[in-house]
Amino acid sequence: MSSLFYIIITIIFSTLNFVHSRTLTKTTSTTTLDVTASLQKAQSVFSSYNPKATPQAFNQQKQKQKQTQSQTLSSSSLTLELHTRTSILSRPTHTHTDYKSLTIARLERDSARLKSLTTRLHLALTGILQSDLEPSGGRGQEQQQDLQGPIISGTSQGSGEYFCRVAIGRPPTPAYMVLDTGSDVNWLQCAPCADCYQQADPIFEPASSASYSPLSCETKQCKSLDVSECRNGTCLYEVAYGDGSYTVGEFVTETLTLGSASVNNVAIGCGHNNEGLFIGAAGLLGLGGGKLSLPSQLNATSFSYCLVDRDSDSASTLEFNSPLPPNAVTAPLHRNPKLDTFYYVGVSGLSVGGESLRIPESAFEVDSGGNGGIIIDSGTAVSRLQTETYNSLRDAFVKGTRRLGLASTNGVALFDTCYDLSSKTSVEVPTVAFHFPNGKVLALAAKNVLIPVDSTGTFCLAFAPTSSAFSIIGNVQQQQTRVAFDLANSLIGFSSTKC
Repeated sequence: MSSLFYIIITIIFSTLNFVHSRTLTKTTSTTTLDVTASLQKAQSVFSSYNPKATPQAFNQQKQKQKQTQSQTLSSSSLTLELHTRTSILSRPTHTHTDYKSLTIARLERDSARLKSLTTRLHLALTGILQSDLEPSGGRGQEQQQDLQGPIISGTSQGSGEYFCRVAIGRPPTPAYMVLDTGSDVNWLQCAPCADCYQQADPIFEPASSASYSPLSCETKQCKSLDVSECRNGTCLYEVAYGDGSYTVGEFVTETLTLGSASVNNVAIGCGHNNEGLFIGAAGLLGLGGGKLSLPSQLNATSFSYCLVDRDSDSASTLEFNSPLPPNAVTAPLHRNPKLDTFYYVGVSGLSVGGESLRIPESAFEVDSGGNGGIIIDSGTAVSRLQTETYNSLRDAFVKGTRRLGLASTNGVALFDTCYDLSSKTSVEVPTVAFHFPNGKVLALAAKNVLIPVDSTGTFCLAFAPTSSAFSIIGNVQQQQTRVAFDLANSLIGFSSTKC
């Protein structure tokens, strides 16, 4: 009798634990991957590269693109152009000879990005101070603000895959800036450079800008920095990164021109000493949830971006204060009380091939200690899921592809689930979908699930496991979707569209 009672109780608790998974909204079981089109895009990355091109020719080409694209941009006064990393680096600094080597480099940057974001959260949860780490020779002195660690971003490994075209100062100087929802502090390289890495545009000249104004140590902007130092009454900043890379300089206010609108007195770091593989960009625009981020400084009620395909040479847009599209699939926007930078998505479950996975909803929630949850990040390419969750998704996907007649091949780098599609023009693959409260569903297109890792036909499942304290929805899964952050109403909206 006792054994029967134990079995009944076990069944009841198992049912309660997974009941939400059984009531998720149904999706279509398969979606079509256009293999030929994906491979053509991969091959075009190198067919359009001209190793004899000069920087002047590169900038003239981008200016022509800008003139063409400006005819189709939103009329919003706060609209920026977005470019892929590939299009910016198609100038003579391109170092890859084939698509597979480019993919491996992307994945290495992505792993560094994950490590950096994980370190960022760990430092915030443990209260470790920057002065304890001394990543750059002890230049910074910690002003004890909120017991947060240094700003951490994978940009130090070049993992920012999307760039904004903005203008800085008066008269405005155009620059490519990394778009980063995982950082707060905005900064760019400034002359004179004690140490600057190579970027696509000329180094910014503060002396040439009439709107350049150093911040004093007593300003609220200076006091909001994690790491600052006061020298001759001027606020100096330091942003340190997970690999020991850094940017150091004056913390100032400048005029930023976003599309057709100019915004005065934006706090921004003017870096005279910068080290790391930032690759091409003049600096970084922080779109995180902290006080110094660009949305916070603009008092924006919302912002949104639409990411073009990572291999595209076209531009898309970043917009501020635009309403959620009427067809948006919405999810709750949560915050971590231990760290205000990251944007957490309220996910209630996952499904593969129209069947919900047996994953407890707690797997996607932030616990009382600040661990767990799933963030949406513009700088991470490949979505990372907690190991048990990833295994469930992968196993269901592999089972579905076998039913559809696809045989797996050897893994590539961090991908353990890959397929040889070289003999295919198109294939059906299981639909992968994120489920949100109130029956809302974001079903991913096939090209957001299986991506090419070479130009000959090897495609891999664009998810990976992580042992980190949180999961990430990466930009591969966001491509060709407008992602809107409704800050006023704590919602995230997803609208499938052509960027």
